[in-house]
Amino acid sequence: MPRPLADRPEDVPAVFAERFNTGDPAATAELYEPGAVFVASPGSPLTGADAHAANARFQALGVPITVRPRQVYATGEIALLIVDWVIDGTDREGRPVRIDGTATDIARRGGDGRWRYVVDNPFGLAG
Repeated sequence: MPRPLADRPEDVPAVFAERFNTGDPAATAELYEPGAVFVASPGSPLTGADAHAANARFQALGVPITVRPRQVYATGEIALLIVDWVIDGTDREGRPVRIDGTATDIARRGGDGRWRYVVDNPFGLAG
């Protein structure tokens, strides 16, 4: 059973990492509002099924993600999350993998009190 969605904006990155590391794309997709933007590579925003598929490709590597929130700024129902992250290890085919960045993300508290991504920009200003 995946961890519940975050009650506080500062918990969104930890919930994301835990769900990502389960390898279950559906559990990870629950962290996004309908219509949310996922920037799979710099300058390439995706939404809907395309966004979820791109995130699933990262998960399919079978390498865990580690996150370290740097800053969280919240006002009302909106939060800006600045998060350092790394996917580092060996993939399912035995190849070394290292992908990292500093995300600039926006989350929003829904009517159920849980926080979800509106914009997930894992590479921040890169590119």
